[in-house]
Amino acid sequence: MAASVGVIVGVQAEARCLAGLGVLVGCSGARPARLRAEAARLLGAGVQGLVSFGLAGALVSELAPGELVVAEAVVLPDGRRLAVDADWRRRLVAVVGGGGGTLAGSERLVASAAAKAALHAATGACAVDMESHVVAGAAAAAGLPFVLVRAIADPSGRAIPPSARHALGADGEVRPAAVLAGLLRRPQDLAALLRLGRDSARAFATLRRVAALAGPDLAFR
Repeated sequence: MAASVGVIVGVQAEARCLAGLGVLVGCSGARPARLRAEAARLLGAGVQGLVSFGLAGALVSELAPGELVVAEAVVLPDGRRLAVDADWRRRLVAVVGGGGGTLAGSERLVASAAAKAALHAATGACAVDMESHVVAGAAAAAGLPFVLVRAIADPSGRAIPPSARHALGADGEVRPAAVLAGLLRRPQDLAALLRLGRDSARAFATLRRVAALAGPDLAFR
């Protein structure tokens, strides 16, 4: 039987949090064109709902690494706001918890504290990621429900170190050699890179907990 739910992630480590759930997964590798192709592939496979699942960057100081956002809506880069399926979100929050609010969708990495502050001022969103706006748009165009599940990996006041910004391969796997090369060029990034690793570990632990609690269809039914 075909999976009822399709899940879009940005990196393979997020996909591994979903192992054994029986959902269809598409990984963008943080590439916008691949993201859209993966969303279309899942829709073509006959899924009945879409999920954006993974890490996010906080845009407000109240959100700390590891905190869960089960968003109520996403603001697209063109300013449109798309709301999630309220019933599906309600079922999901009942089993996994998490806060609400609005996500901002971005076509590029929002890396600096100043850029995060500007995006919050422009959209009112509490967090940002690079997949949710495409998931929402694809689901809305197909007349299907969607939900947005994001764990905070980097706080609003902290920049993502330059040595980590180009470490992701097209397949969605982190390239250790690229990280090392970045550190050789910028050894001053080491402390920030270690902090990012610790914060991301908290976020991945949250995603694994969500997957375990939500069950095979991520509370779709």
